[in-house]
Amino acid sequence: MIIMGSMIGSGVFLAPALIAGIVIESKIGAGSFVFIWIVGGTLTLCAALSFSELAAAFPKTGGQYVYLKEAFSPFWGFLYGWTLFTVIQCGFIAAVAVAFGNYLGVFVPWVSQSTTALAYGSLRISAVQLVAIALVVVLTWINSHGLSAASTVQNLLSFAKIAALAGLILFGIASGKGDWSNLRPLAPEAINMAVITGFAVAMSKALFAYDSWNVVTFVSEETRDPVKTLPRALFLGTLGVTLIYALVSLAYLHILPLSVAAAVPDQRIAAEVARIVLGPAGLGVIAVAILISTAGCVNGLILSGPWLYFAMARDRLFFRKAALIDGKSGVPHSSLRYQAIWSIALILSGSLGARGAQLYSDLLTFTAFASLLFNALTVCGLFVLRRKRPELERPYRVAAYPLIPGLYVAVAIFFLIFIAVGDPRNSGFGAVVIMSGVPLYMFWRRRAERG
Repeated sequence: MIIMGSMIGSGVFLAPALIAGIVIESKIGAGSFVFIWIVGGTLTLCAALSFSELAAAFPKTGGQYVYLKEAFSPFWGFLYGWTLFTVIQCGFIAAVAVAFGNYLGVFVPWVSQSTTALAYGSLRISAVQLVAIALVVVLTWINSHGLSAASTVQNLLSFAKIAALAGLILFGIASGKGDWSNLRPLAPEAINMAVITGFAVAMSKALFAYDSWNVVTFVSEETRDPVKTLPRALFLGTLGVTLIYALVSLAYLHILPLSVAAAVPDQRIAAEVARIVLGPAGLGVIAVAILISTAGCVNGLILSGPWLYFAMARDRLFFRKAALIDGKSGVPHSSLRYQAIWSIALILSGSLGARGAQLYSDLLTFTAFASLLFNALTVCGLFVLRRKRPELERPYRVAAYPLIPGLYVAVAIFFLIFIAVGDPRNSGFGAVVIMSGVPLYMFWRRRAERG
């Protein structure tokens, strides 16, 4: 439930409209709209299988931070942890919380990216951003009461969102109001640089929707029998989401022509499909389901992230208070607060100037770029550990080694290059944030050595 609940958030409901726009602009071919989701899922599944070996070998709190530290050095583990905090985890929390605000606008028209809730000079906070901030604050408060309360909320929200997506798939594909000719043309007229870069940038939006499958590794020590549970959960959770996303994208394109999908206000493509298929009642039902889905995704991210910061702080490579566990709730309260504060700052990052409507798309690109970069590096660590520590006990070994991890790394490098070419501003922002961790690592390392 943590994996599926964290993966299924706003991406599958809002990113398709962005992808449709990129497909049209780049002339990739309408059929690639569904193909992008299949490729993204296959790529993610290869990564999840590779991570399963690492998760079984190192069932420790911190997950990916621990894997990078063991494979390379504490520096690379820290650089990932710092990037997770500043860009990936908090960036995803911010983006999905913004999506929650977008869909609340279905019921409360005032909640829109064009509505100014607060303003001071050049600072403008939209109603959507204000709602997103409130969601982060409320869910952080719930998680501060312990893992039991947070996991109960997570399970309920995850079941609800999966049921809603199953209904959307059923009604969307079986509806007589669709047109399968919307899938044509199936391929681009010609393969050129514009098509390749367009496909890569579109893929960054899909990879955003697929990301967060790895967050369950952050709470390894809090999991029953992690050696067996984590590999199974990674495989089944990722495979399940891949099937759901492929079928949902098919349902979208069955109901809406690509040009209409790209022009849906505030990227509310799922709500528009439900309105067409089920009428006004469908719009309300799907909007409620999406509010539940996005809230569940934010909750899963808020639940898992602080444990990685806790692991870093325990190694004296993060703010000292992040290593403190509250005696009553059993959770790292300071880590939760740090995460909430920075997530809110990212939500407000679109407040200067007229970037409100662009905020969600920007967050998708630079978080997906940074996440894909470190996921590829972590899978490279699998090769390093096989060579450097052959005696390491490996209760689970990735199948078809080295084909599956090698395929993931090769495809990830391809997309990283062309995401950077297609959207240099946002991918560059992610790179700058990553490099900002270098002096901080040196500072915390020296302080740890001094005691």
